[in-house]
Amino acid sequence: MTYLGKALTGALLAVGLAAPQVHAQDAYPHEVVTLVTHSSAGSGTDVFLRNLATYLGPVMGVNFVIENVTGGSGANAMARLARSPADGSIFYGTTPTYIFTSLLSTPEYSYKDLDPLVNVFIDQEVIFTRSESPFATLEDAVQAARDNRGRWGASTPGSLERQAMERLKAAADVNAAIVTHDGGGEMTINVLNGTLDIGIGEFAELRPQIDGGTIRVLAVLSEERISDAPDLPTARELGYDVVVRKFRGLAGPAGLPADIVAQWEDAIQKVLADPEYMAEYKAELLAAAYMSQAEYADFIADFAAETESFFRETGVIQ
Repeated sequence: MTYLGKALTGALLAVGLAAPQVHAQDAYPHEVVTLVTHSSAGSGTDVFLRNLATYLGPVMGVNFVIENVTGGSGANAMARLARSPADGSIFYGTTPTYIFTSLLSTPEYSYKDLDPLVNVFIDQEVIFTRSESPFATLEDAVQAARDNRGRWGASTPGSLERQAMERLKAAADVNAAIVTHDGGGEMTINVLNGTLDIGIGEFAELRPQIDGGTIRVLAVLSEERISDAPDLPTARELGYDVVVRKFRGLAGPAGLPADIVAQWEDAIQKVLADPEYMAEYKAELLAAAYMSQAEYADFIADFAAETESFFRETGVIQ
């Protein structure tokens, strides 16, 4: 069964499948916990949360519910969390989108109104096209954009993917139209049906289409080639200096109790060490990157400061 299939199965069974290497310890104060994502069903963060919940449920003795709060490039989801009690009953799946949205618009609530909890993964971003497209390489797609402008897809307007595509557009010196969507799932459909020339997304999100032969991956936006996919070139080595890191973690309403934080820190480390889960996330080119709450809070503050500085230097924001 694929990563996505297991994630959806786990959600339907209310995470009733036990992970063999870990066991629940301290009783968690809630039997049901909601995990909110700003992405649509089937998108990268949605898949991440559903699959994580499958393994996390038995460890914490909790049934997880995944709630898709779309719209506003994450603003609606941040508001949902900020207005919720800080009692450990609800958390938000964090990605760079919630930083970008906070900086590029004026949402009622921003990343500063949430408490970082833990980081879990660093995700690999890839450029892809449909398998039937005329683009065998990234340069083919870039040349098409030089000749006919082109249409490139990204997820939400405030996402890391949108910013990465804008950087690729600048690095290639082309005027491609960057088309944004409500989530990665909708964008992928438009690549598959030929509406878009290329798209950008996470390897895990795209795995069903890759395995099914409907998608061709053209490049990865990492500093070096991935050891598990050594034939996949980086955009940098192809002449486009674009490198991005997509973090995947969790945040909660401001004022999370220390005992709740400690239970999550313990549980996340256990599931990341579970051999079955490890085999799955490594197969999806996800890099385990656990950070405690203190570490993650510092990371988020630094990421936001660096991003804001970049936006001001390039005139994106004044």
